[in-house]
Amino acid sequence: MWLIAALASALALVSGALVTGGIRDGGPSDAPSSTATGEPDPRSASGFTRPAEWSPYRPAVHLSPHEHWMNDPQRPFWLDGRWHYYYLYNADYPEGNGTEWYHVTSTDLVHWRDEGVAIDKYENGLGDIETGSAVVDTENTAGFGPGAVIAIVTQQHDGVQRQSLFVSTDGGYRFEAYAGNPVMDNPGEAHWRDPKVVWDDARGEWLMVLAEGHRLGFYTSPDLTSWTYRSAFEPDDLGILECPDLFQMSIDGDPANTTWVLAAGANGAAQGMTTGTVYWTGEWDGRAFTAAEPDPAWLDRGSDFYATVTWDDPTLPEEARLASRYAIGWLNNWAYAGELPTADWHGGIDSVVRELTLDTIDGRPTIRSSPVDALERLEGRTEAIGDLRVTDAARTALPQPASDAYRLQVDVAPVPGDPAAEVRFRIREGDDAFATVGVDFAEGVAFVARDADAIAGSMPEVYREVRTAPAPLREGVVTLDLIVDVSSVEVFVNGGEQAISSVVFGAPGGNGLSVESIGGATELRSARLTPLAVAPIARAAG
Repeated sequence: MWLIAALASALALVSGALVTGGIRDGGPSDAPSSTATGEPDPRSASGFTRPAEWSPYRPAVHLSPHEHWMNDPQRPFWLDGRWHYYYLYNADYPEGNGTEWYHVTSTDLVHWRDEGVAIDKYENGLGDIETGSAVVDTENTAGFGPGAVIAIVTQQHDGVQRQSLFVSTDGGYRFEAYAGNPVMDNPGEAHWRDPKVVWDDARGEWLMVLAEGHRLGFYTSPDLTSWTYRSAFEPDDLGILECPDLFQMSIDGDPANTTWVLAAGANGAAQGMTTGTVYWTGEWDGRAFTAAEPDPAWLDRGSDFYATVTWDDPTLPEEARLASRYAIGWLNNWAYAGELPTADWHGGIDSVVRELTLDTIDGRPTIRSSPVDALERLEGRTEAIGDLRVTDAARTALPQPASDAYRLQVDVAPVPGDPAAEVRFRIREGDDAFATVGVDFAEGVAFVARDADAIAGSMPEVYREVRTAPAPLREGVVTLDLIVDVSSVEVFVNGGEQAISSVVFGAPGGNGLSVESIGGATELRSARLTPLAVAPIARAAG
């Protein structure tokens, strides 16, 4: 993905038939607990408060680098009992340019182990190492040996983007450049990046989706080294597309009713939004994608959920693999990516891993998102609040979180006879700084506002814009599920029908929580506050 090579200007502003090298890209549906794998259980090791030496905004449960810069996620794969996940990393930021692939592993997608740089930048004369995808070549189609891990990535040199191949024969820990790089030379395109590669089992070939400016190109290959162009998909009014994806899912979990999903990073300015991830459902015939509807849906409607990758679970039966996928996104925005107040690292953090299903909602197949089940292993004792009526007379304090990260789950409804226009929850409150998560009952939307957080005054206007997502009453209530960390909030609306994710910055140490009702009364029919234990990243000494 072209991002770091133009950082200065940027800051100024499948499963079903598709498998990965014979092993479906994904992870275990029943991953062992951290205790079972010999890794420390953070509930006993670190408790619910971050170590005193951590910097003020170092997250408790989200993935962040030890130092320097991070951005795009790279799709994980499961091999030798662990997830292998990479993200773009720049150890020279801000003095030097260019990214490389940084490697972390996990058994459960919640606890992470630092493995160091896996693909070095500027080693083969073709530029830095940008976004791509890694596959396990179990059938030795590329000739590097059965089980070799093959990464196809964008490299950029003198502004020209090409696709290169890198090989790992040690299980994905270190990669070497292929002597025949680039495997795809640029045909004269200004934007030609972010290859997403999967194995098309039905046709016995590799399939690539490539971001080509305002369109997405499709290519096939028998061996990962020679690629043939097949077709392109070109939507309207979404700006320069990045980080594409293509996969198959069942609708409502019915294996007899499947559809294809095409996704990409996009710019929502024409729709009054910012950048994010869009998707279409439709048909893939092995050569072209036909969308069921011209207008895409948004995977997340917050300010900070970009460069998303999804993957399925290789340990599940075929029906279950079609029914759900995992996803992770970059919690940042190129409009202010280098301006966040993190002193010991830069570039934001990753979202929690999410589980995706494709459900019929209001007559349309819609991706539903929810935090991965393994996150529950961090949960402490829940404090429940029931049948609390909040009037518009004054703000009401809720039980105050004692943990640095927590989960707040609420069911809210306007009170008949005196219905509120809005309900607002203040999070990370302290020293007159806070972020707001709420529901506008009159407009039928949930929202996140951070115009009053600790850094809003020094940030670009786009940072202070309110982000909304549809939130109709379902059986009389709107449900919100918040994952709150020291520098982020991820909101899942109505059981994950919508999501709104944002970085947020309260005053250091600010962790207040309150609710207010605007223009009438709101009933909190259920409210549950659950602490989340710190999940420190296991890093090598020194």
